[in-house]
Formats: sequence, C-alpha cells, structure tokens
Amino acid sequence: MLTRPLLAAAALITIVGTLNAQQPKQQAPTADERAVLALEEAWATAVVKRDAATFKRLLAPGFVYTEDARVMTGEELTREVVSGTDTVTEARNEQLRTHSFDNTMIVTGWLVLRGRGGGKPFERRFRFTDTWVKRNGQWQIVAAQDYLVPASAR
Repeated sequence: MLTRPLLAAAALITIVGTLNAQQPKQQAPTADERAVLALEEAWATAVVKRDAATFKRLLAPGFVYTEDARVMTGEELTREVVSGTDTVTEARNEQLRTHSFDNTMIVTGWLVLRGRGGGKPFERRFRFTDTWVKRNGQWQIVAAQDYLVPASAR
C-alpha cells in the first residue's frame, strides 16, 4: 500500500506529465511569418529614419491606423512620422507573435521608442496589433492599432 506522501508524489508526476504533453511544440516560423516579421522590423527602422518611401511601400491602399482615441489614414500617419516634432533615436520590437489566417497575418507585440520630444528624452511603449494581407505575392499592412502604455503603468 502506498503512503500518503508517495500517492501525492505519484499524482504530481502524472499531472506534470499530462501538462507537458499538452504544451504546443515550438515550430520554426514559416516563410510568410519570416517575411512579415522582417516588414515589422522595416517599419521600426523607418520610424527612426523618417523614411516616407518605406511607409509608402508597406501601407496598403485604404490603410487605417488607430492609436488610443485617434484614427488616421496612411497618409496622415506617414506625415506625422516624417515631419513630427519628436525625434526617435531608437525603435525596437519585442515579443512579436504571428497569427496566420490564409492570406492574412496578425502580428502582436511591443514597439519601444526612445528619443526626444519637447526638449526632453522619452521612452514610449506601445502594445500593438498589426494586420497584414498578402496581395499579388506581396505583404502589405492594412490596419494597425497601437496603445501607448502610460509611463505610470510601466
């Protein structure tokens, strides 16, 4: 007969084994996932360089951008990035995850910007959801939603 501690240990081993078996295995990113993640990096680089040509290439016709309570077209967003008063010196993506649906890919993650605005340094963290669609063999972003995390919440 098993003693109570041995029964508890056996139950724990069974539970842990079941949980490990249920964990999804990490798969290598597909070619489409790699392509879209590279475009996310191009977006971050374009913010630092104020590169309107990259935004023109990445943004699909009819692109819509929301940030908190604001809604902008692709042209409005590009204009704000290229000619805005803030100077972004660093932009990096963190914790990117892809979610594939046929010719549509959703990317979630964090965009972290560092720079100067209003004569003061800043670091801004945006939680984002980007929606990419593959048209004629090319990925373009059709919608982006950013939430600026308040400094007090970090």
